[in-house]
Amino acid sequence: MKSLSNNLIEQLLTFISPLALEKALIAVSVFLLFWLLAKLFYRKVLSWLLHMSNKSKSKWDDRIFTALGKPLQVLIILIGLYLALDILLNSVSQEQLLLKIFRSSLVAILGWVLYRLSASTSILSQEAQERWNIDSILIPLLSKALHFLIIALVIIIIAGEWGFDVNGFIAGLGLGGLALALAAKDMLANLFGGIVIILEKPFIIGDWISIPGVEGTVESISFRSTGIRTFEQSLVTVPNSTLVTQAITNYSRMGKRKISFNLGLSYHTSKEQIESVINKLKQMLRDHPGVDPETILVNFESFGESSLNVFLYFFTKTTVWAEYLLIKEELNLKIIEILEEEGVEIPFPSRNLYLLNTEETKS
Repeated sequence: MKSLSNNLIEQLLTFISPLALEKALIAVSVFLLFWLLAKLFYRKVLSWLLHMSNKSKSKWDDRIFTALGKPLQVLIILIGLYLALDILLNSVSQEQLLLKIFRSSLVAILGWVLYRLSASTSILSQEAQERWNIDSILIPLLSKALHFLIIALVIIIIAGEWGFDVNGFIAGLGLGGLALALAAKDMLANLFGGIVIILEKPFIIGDWISIPGVEGTVESISFRSTGIRTFEQSLVTVPNSTLVTQAITNYSRMGKRKISFNLGLSYHTSKEQIESVINKLKQMLRDHPGVDPETILVNFESFGESSLNVFLYFFTKTTVWAEYLLIKEELNLKIIEILEEEGVEIPFPSRNLYLLNTEETKS
């Protein structure tokens, strides 16, 4: 038994030559060195860079350092692993295989960096939003499109590195996209409708809008649908493809808000009283701070069935619903006060019926 174990040890020592053992120790040392450098970079150098960037006025540097931190750490370890394996390998074919793996890994790390920089919360996305006035809702879509493009490019470059035919892959992406477009026609219609809404901005979140059958406040806008909170507090989800084909009334875009109505005066009102009431109403509207003075119309318009109709037409400066109602209340009370001052009554709708006595007529 001893002789057998001794023979195995002798054969193992013969196989592991001093040169091979030396190369293995060097390779392990190189890898450990780069691994320690990666740890040192991430814990010390990157922390110092982030600390210094926080003191600067620029908002670019700290975000970029954060995005590059992990990929650079992995890159340093990858370089160490490549150098360590290159020391151990002897044949040219093995070295070429290792080089392909290393190049593919570099492409993947570069794609990782670009992927992180193109995130919707990245500094580049925020800078693009501010510089080109891109709607905040559009940023996630652009970010996802860039992510898809980056992943596709990484796959194509790595496939080309390994000798695969990338032309067939690209053609397959085109045919797959066409099949997807045909299968998801309604979804794409809503998507393009959402893009139109975001770019043209017929309304934004918080606007009070009205479309056929729905009226309320816009609560959410996505690429598939728009959420409208009605005044009954129910949430109506409207597909974007429907919104872009219908007339939209945006009440929040009003510069001012209209008030118009007929004020009925009793038929017992004299001509002088009517003129005095009209003049006082005009002056009251001009003096009210909530009424727009540019357009104020107060006129004796018509003879109604049971009243003399004075037509009032003017605008409030505010478009806010609650403030608008408060102004209407103040004006209505002022109108009652003016009518009381002039001794003018507002009549109830009434009719006079005359009954003919047929017996007296015969006699």
